[in-house]
Amino acid sequence: MKFRSDQRATLLDVLTWRRDIRHFRTDPVDEAALARLQAVMDLAPSVGNARPWRVLRVDAPELRAAVRANFTAANARAAAQYSGTQAQKYHKLKLAGLDRAPVQLAVFTETGPVEGHGLGRQTMPETLRQSTAMAIHTLWLAARVENLGLGMVSILEPEGVARLLEVPKTWEFTAWLCLGHPEFDDDTPLLHRAGWQENTPTRWQQR
Repeated sequence: MKFRSDQRATLLDVLTWRRDIRHFRTDPVDEAALARLQAVMDLAPSVGNARPWRVLRVDAPELRAAVRANFTAANARAAAQYSGTQAQKYHKLKLAGLDRAPVQLAVFTETGPVEGHGLGRQTMPETLRQSTAMAIHTLWLAARVENLGLGMVSILEPEGVARLLEVPKTWEFTAWLCLGHPEFDDDTPLLHRAGWQENTPTRWQQR
C-alpha cells in the first residue's frame, strides 16, 4: 500500500497531538472504543513475535487506592532529589492522573515468554522490554485517534505494584497507564508549559 501526502500529514498531526495526559474528565470511556484499542495492540511489533506485554485493567477501588499510596511515597522520595528552583518546579508539576482517569491499566513484560521461541532475544533480552514499550506507544497513538488521552505514571515502586496485583514472578512491571477523555486539548507538552525542559532535537550522526 502506498500512502498519500494527506495521510502522512494526518500521521504527523497524531504524533504532534499525542500528549502525556494528566488532566482527565471522569466520565466513562465507551467499551467499544476500549475494545478497538485492545485490538490495535495486536498490531504492535515485537522481537521474534514474542508479544511479551501483559495488560491488567484495574477497576477495584481498593487496588487503585493502594497504587495511589505507592505513588505518594515514591513521589516524596523523588522530590527529595531536587533543590532550589528545580524543586519548586517539581512540586508544581501534576505528575499523575490517578485520581480521575476512568480507565487504568497496569502493563507488565513477560520476561520468559514461550511465544517467539527465543528468536531475536538471545543476545539482547532487553528487546522484550522494548517490545512492550512499542505496544504502549501503539496504544498511545490509537487512543489519540479515538479522541482519548493517555498518561504514563512512572513514579511508582515497581515491586510494590507487582506484589499488589499478585502477578507471576516472570512478569516485570513496565507502566501504569491512565486513559480517558482529557479535560482540555493542548499540542504543547506539559513539561514545556511548566518550564521543566524543552525538547532536545534528534540528530542522526554519521560514522
